[in-house]
This record gives sequence, structure tokens and C-alpha cells, in this order.
Amino acid sequence: MQKKDLLFLTHLRQNARETLTRISKRTDIPISTLYDKLKTLEKSLITKHTTLIDFTKLGYLCRANITIKVNITDREEVKKYLQCQENVNSLFKINNGYDYLIDAVFKHVKELEDFLEKLEQKFPVNEKQVYYIIEDIKREAFLSDPEIVNMLLKENNQMNIIDPIIL
Repeated sequence: MQKKDLLFLTHLRQNARETLTRISKRTDIPISTLYDKLKTLEKSLITKHTTLIDFTKLGYLCRANITIKVNITDREEVKKYLQCQENVNSLFKINNGYDYLIDAVFKHVKELEDFLEKLEQKFPVNEKQVYYIIEDIKREAFLSDPEIVNMLLKENNQMNIIDPIIL
């Protein structure tokens, strides 16, 4: 990926609602080029434009990351079930002895406990770990700082692993 492409991505990661005009001024990339790159990236690299929310300000005071291990025969059904649960913010398939990592948001701890109880009644959960999120310290920061682009490109050049993708 070229330096200007990475630079454009970092500006989008900082603020996806930033106008192409402002990004153009900051990067010295013509607006028309940015527009074309954005359309190309939306088809290949960008999976979703989204807004990060402080859930506590909406009254959701309990956030947890939950790891679970289920029977291999139940994995697909558990996945479908979790995908439909309104409190599940993100769901990941993982390894190292567990099957899924669930990022879930609730108004109170009691709602989380009810969620887990219902899950365990519906499916045999072999193992689970619950990690309460106390504070967001750093979130969605990778490739969001234009100053880091030079450092990443320098590291890639030194290791001879430049990706030949040209947008």
C-alpha cells in the first residue's frame, strides 16, 4: 500500500465524517483522487463506517468481555443465537481453548447475569470467563495517527514485506 493511501486511511480512522476537502488540504492529495480511493476502499478494505459510543452516558453501566467454550456440535447454533442478541456489541471466533469472545453491554450487572443464565440454559457451556470492562483506555486507535505511517512504512521496507497493493 502506498504512503498516501495509508495517510488517507489514518485520517478516515481519526474521523470518518471529515470532509474530503479537509483531508485533501492536510494530505496534499487532490479531492477527486480521495473520492476515487474512498470508493475503491469501500469495495475492498473498509468494512463499515461506524460511530463509537460511550454507553455509560446512555445508561448502560455494565460492559463485559465474555469468553465461552461450547460443544463442537453446538458451535453454529450458539453463534446464530449470539448474533441475534441485542446486548451483544461484537462477537469473535477465537482460539486457545475457547470458541467465542463476546463483547456485551447491559444496563446493570443483573441483566448480564440473566443473559449468561439464559445462554447456559439453552446451550451446554463447558467453560466461561467474564471480564468486566472498567474503563476504555485505548480503543480503535491502530492506523489512526498519520505520523505513524512513516514509521510503519520504514519497518516494512526494512523487513522487505511491502504489500504490492496499489489503490
